[in-house]
Amino acid sequence: MQDILRQALKLALLSALVAGSAFASPQSQDSPSQEPAKTPPPAQPQPQQQTGSQPVQQKDTVTPKNSKEDVEAIGNRSVGKGVNLFSLEREISLGKSLAQEVERSSKMIDDPVVTEYVNRVGQNLVRNSDARVPFTIKVIDSDEVNAFALPGGFFYVNSGLILRAQEESELAGVMAHEIAHVAARHGTKNATKGELMQLASIPAMIFIPYSMAGYAMYQGLNLAIPLTFLKFSRDAEREADFLGLQYMYKTGYDPNSYVTFFERIQADEKRRPGTIPKVFSTHPPTPDRIENTQKEIARILPARQEYIVTTSEFDTVKARLRNIMFSRKVSDNAAGKPTLRSKTEQSKKQPGSNDPSTTDDDRPTLKRRPDSQP
Repeated sequence: MQDILRQALKLALLSALVAGSAFASPQSQDSPSQEPAKTPPPAQPQPQQQTGSQPVQQKDTVTPKNSKEDVEAIGNRSVGKGVNLFSLEREISLGKSLAQEVERSSKMIDDPVVTEYVNRVGQNLVRNSDARVPFTIKVIDSDEVNAFALPGGFFYVNSGLILRAQEESELAGVMAHEIAHVAARHGTKNATKGELMQLASIPAMIFIPYSMAGYAMYQGLNLAIPLTFLKFSRDAEREADFLGLQYMYKTGYDPNSYVTFFERIQADEKRRPGTIPKVFSTHPPTPDRIENTQKEIARILPARQEYIVTTSEFDTVKARLRNIMFSRKVSDNAAGKPTLRSKTEQSKKQPGSNDPSTTDDDRPTLKRRPDSQP
């Protein structure tokens, strides 16, 4: 029974993460890439409500209330603690099997320049995080603006995200957010919660009579699980926002870029509904979430003389990736490749015609053999 439950949970976890999330320890940061463009912190004008057109005002010094708010304590904090039936070794094993499923069903970007750059940016963030597992970072060929990290540090960045980001710090902000999910072990905590609820439901199932009424009650028990996960997911997103800001800040990036990217995605959704991926349906970049992020920047991140905003390498890699995507689309649409045409497409070519003699010559027909008997 336990094996069946675990297998079902693994498949459910993979669906949730795809739809829609060397031992890593903090070290001195590497240079994320060449020729960084940096920005000084803003001056200290009179306090006012933050907007997307101006950076958040940061204090010169901050007083953390606990270690979780102390960016200098990153790597030596109790992030990821709590009820969890998965050891780190089991978490890595689970993530590896899920990653194999992802790569079997996805088209990957294998260009060495693009993959090396994205991996380097990600690994630099990992070194300045609370993660306790090694990370494997790859790029998926997908136009969807998204990234997700599986339990155990198996991290995937969509090409659409790289192309939509305007600066390296924006890309780093989204990646830091996903790294925070792994550092806080949200995936296996979620699976643990589901496993405990499944086990807790077994005694109730035993006493439910085998009838239509009993079946409805059992369905009701199942319906409670997604609602619990939804609340947990939103809590996890808030924590990932909180930790991700710290990780990108610790690495040297401007934390305001995370807010800037959120605001752009939100504007895209207003202009073209459906732009936000389904993965954001339970935790969209709402004004409240953006406002909370701005408050955290002002409250826990002390001002710095300069931040990394973008690099020339980011622009180079982005241009290279755009050319790769364009070439693939041209190749996929090349003349001579087999295509499927629907009956609807055929009827559009011949409007108002019911004459069977005008049907498409390519359409297969059945004919009686001359020597066949009625």
